[in-house]
Amino acid sequence: MTEKYKILGKYIKDSSSETPDIETYLFVRDVISKYNLGIDITSKALKNKMIEITTKFIFQDKEDNKKKAYFEMNYSTIIKLIEDVSDKKELEKIILCDVQKKIYPSLEKAFLNLLHDSGYETVKFNKPVDFETLYNQKFS
Repeated sequence: MTEKYKILGKYIKDSSSETPDIETYLFVRDVISKYNLGIDITSKALKNKMIEITTKFIFQDKEDNKKKAYFEMNYSTIIKLIEDVSDKKELEKIILCDVQKKIYPSLEKAFLNLLHDSGYETVKFNKPVDFETLYNQKFS
């Protein structure tokens, strides 16, 4: 199967790491393994069959703790459709699944660097995000 798109570029559009004070840092350092990763993917059509895809990672505490840190990264990928993709479902799969699987190693590395550089060196993701499964759960 030939590729229906080409990745023209990818970059960190925006990133944020917020740990308000030393007490919060010391508390979060001990509980960060309980933080949850949220993912939000949006896209915007550009000219000449190009699409900007923004993948947002949000790593936060869902518990009712007073002391919290917050981490977010918006990672943009610009793709160009090589073939005409007229089927909306096919385009959704390219944006939400196929492109995500290709960029994930770079995105994960950048996001872990943000966390590690923010003082949380022990954070790691035990397994990659399975975009195929997430896509199938949402659209099956």
